[in-house]
Amino acid sequence: MITLLLTGFEPFGGHSVNPSEMIAKDLNNVEFSNIRVIGKTISLRFNKIKQEITGLIDAYEPEIVLNLGQASCSAISIEKVAINLANTNNLPYNCGSKPEDEILEPSGPAAYFSTLPVKNLVQHLNDNQIPCYISYSAGTFGCNQIMYHSLHHVSTQEKTPPCRVGFIHLPLLPEQVVFNPISSSMDYNRMKKSISLILSKLGEMESSGEL
Repeated sequence: MITLLLTGFEPFGGHSVNPSEMIAKDLNNVEFSNIRVIGKTISLRFNKIKQEITGLIDAYEPEIVLNLGQASCSAISIEKVAINLANTNNLPYNCGSKPEDEILEPSGPAAYFSTLPVKNLVQHLNDNQIPCYISYSAGTFGCNQIMYHSLHHVSTQEKTPPCRVGFIHLPLLPEQVVFNPISSSMDYNRMKKSISLILSKLGEMESSGEL
């Protein structure tokens, strides 16, 4: 049995819920194939994200880290790249911070690629009739930040095999777009099913040595 750290963010941007947090809570302590899930909530606060995610990685020593977040996307989007930059436009962090072109890790590279099998996971969801695509920009807000900090932190660890890290963006919930009905949304049960399918697929791939 291997450990997978699954994180979601607290609500932000005036919303009272965040499906990424809901899924992390619902799947906490659930087992998929040979994977045991540890689900945790991360603060959407600029100066706390790094401390919280690196602390969880050190505490649980997971073989896989899968961070979840929310964006105004049309489907499930699996991120390929995290960049070493934080920059907000009109939406501040929950702490009020609005970094502008701020480097996340002064000693870090310009970018990291996800170490999860992104194409395989997208194909797996598509095969199950769930809209999903590869995204090549996680933005410059909290979602990109946690992905970058996670990948940078595990890159400094001498662990064999190394911990694998990825990030997935979830769409808005229908109740979050009531007053903006032309925005894309997805019901919670389908989002939860999507992440469950991904976790099962990762468990199968790990068991067969494909990871």
